[in-house]
Amino acid sequence: MTLAAWPSPGGLFAPLSPLIEGLPFAPEPASLELLSARCDLRRAGGRRLSFVVPQGDGVDYETRIWARGEVETRPGNWHDFFNALVWLSFPLSKFALNACHVEAMAEPGARCGRGRHRDALTHFDECGVVVVSSDRSLLALLRGFQWKTLFWERRLDLDRALRCFVFGHATYEQLLQPFRGLTAKAVLHEVSEDWLRAPLCAQLADVDRRLASEVAAGRHRDPRAFHPLPLLGLPGVTEANESPSYYDDAWQFRAGRTRRRV
Repeated sequence: MTLAAWPSPGGLFAPLSPLIEGLPFAPEPASLELLSARCDLRRAGGRRLSFVVPQGDGVDYETRIWARGEVETRPGNWHDFFNALVWLSFPLSKFALNACHVEAMAEPGARCGRGRHRDALTHFDECGVVVVSSDRSLLALLRGFQWKTLFWERRLDLDRALRCFVFGHATYEQLLQPFRGLTAKAVLHEVSEDWLRAPLCAQLADVDRRLASEVAAGRHRDPRAFHPLPLLGLPGVTEANESPSYYDDAWQFRAGRTRRRV
């Protein structure tokens, strides 16, 4: 699949576009080798991050990243390919998540299961999105599950004042063929209008710094703190949402209990 042919419903693949322009968009090791050489990501100790085929040597996935800087990545697998692209797009956040997993694995009783906190971090790693807006009323509508007002009545304001930065690699994979009910777990941030006018690369770097700082500070370890975001409600993700009646689908656009502010 070439960049010209790749799907980007509603522009949700925008965080990955700086990486893959001019390269074949395909889940193959050669693409990742080119990208990782260009980015040259390194852990604090100087070890270079690399993407390797599954080793089968019994070393835990997170431990391998922490100790060796190796991210196991199955060739020809879109899920793993998007995980690698997210590593290259949001490296500080991915390193912070890895550190939290390794720390949790060292706690007493960790062998009995992943635990609630690690489950929450994993869920965001798979399905997370960072939503930023210069209009706090839009974020309030999202928090309040006011989907029709947000997506239809405030449609023009979304284009002007709100951006979604998909973080979850499973969500990217699902966006190749979006389906009814596709929902991401959102972290919300209010930003200035000047922030929204900054170049995409500057926005990505700031989102990465913010998210990494929050993860390192112990945030995002409660699954109830994330805000569900039905992605097919965003303009451009599906042609079906060009009609106001689309948002009357109560199964997809559900009411919900008030959640903790994030």
